Amino acid sequence: MSKPTHPKVIARRRHRYEKLWKLRRKFAQATSELERQRIFEKARRVSPELTWEQFITPLQVRGLI
Repeated sequence: MSKPTHPKVIARRRHRYEKLWKLRRKFAQATSELERQRIFEKARRVSPELTWEQFITPLQVRGLI
């Protein structure tokens, strides 16, 4: 059987997931709206198709914001 995905693709996906969570934690700790907007812009660079709702929903589910 062949592998479903190449290892580099899996590694890239895992790194993107970890980077987004790092930015989400910073977002939850941010105090000003300007700081939160800058963090979200960085997240958009990591994952361009990410929306505001998709970014903050995991934080709301876990009660971090």
